[in-house]
Amino acid sequence: MQDVSSLVDQAREGRPRAVARLISLVEGASPQLREVMAALAPLTGNAYVVGLTGSPGVGKSTSTSALVTAYRKQGKRVGVLAVDPSSPFSGGALLGDRVRMSEHASDPGVYIRSMATRGHLGGLARSAPQAIRVLDAAGCDVVLVETVGVGQSEVEIAAQADTSVVLLAPGMGDGIQAAKAGILEIGDVYVVNKADRDGADATARELNHMLGLGEARRPGDWRPPIVKTVASRAEGVDEVVEALEKHRAWMEEHGVLTERRRARAAREVESIAMTALRERIGDLHGDRRLDALAERIVAGELDPYRAADELVAGITKG
Repeated sequence: MQDVSSLVDQAREGRPRAVARLISLVEGASPQLREVMAALAPLTGNAYVVGLTGSPGVGKSTSTSALVTAYRKQGKRVGVLAVDPSSPFSGGALLGDRVRMSEHASDPGVYIRSMATRGHLGGLARSAPQAIRVLDAAGCDVVLVETVGVGQSEVEIAAQADTSVVLLAPGMGDGIQAAKAGILEIGDVYVVNKADRDGADATARELNHMLGLGEARRPGDWRPPIVKTVASRAEGVDEVVEALEKHRAWMEEHGVLTERRRARAAREVESIAMTALRERIGDLHGDRRLDALAERIVAGELDPYRAADELVAGITKG
């Protein structure tokens, strides 16, 4: 068993092994997880969480790496959660994103962690909220969360980030796909990457048009900017950082940042509670209470909804 308080102290000092161990405890749903979260709670709330999402091939990893460089030039500590598809063999992350960001591997001010989705839909790993909390407590000023790139199910990032960045690229039909995916509803900043390719201006215009067709905005509401970049050459990246800082300032001014974080915490609590309930229900298979309810349904004495109410009441009282 690890000494959690010692691990937390080491993580605060920026020791990558301690951060790695804490995230491993989170991913593995360790029996020490509650102790870890209790120790981290007073240390969180300082990191700015930026989510990057978009279809495969738009350059998310390259853009993330370029943002890391830009933030490091400002002297900020940066954490990166690169959510990879799960290996069908081991269930672990395929680590592609980490390989592409290897230029930052020797920088003590950068922590990069690949996480596997483990079959969880929405483009994120189930344990991502707790991993973000670890990086926050470890002193990261900015946490960049790069989603797996699964296309139309990636809207979950909006629930986990302070600011969501949606990346598109010309020639991929992304504009139309974005409308289908509902991805236009989650972006706070839009980035047309690979802007040196033909069609970049057209993609930006189409995106601007579709944003204009969205919900009517009141004076003072945030209008998502569209930034063109060539991330592989770091072109336009400073403009992305500027857009992110403007969005953060707007959220702080209008109380949106606090509200988003409150909603995020509420969803996290709900998820933990639902997981606990599912585990308790799973333990009932073969239990006499469940069999008895099933018999009453078959006999016509009880409907499934009433049976479910009785089951939930019995579990929560127990």
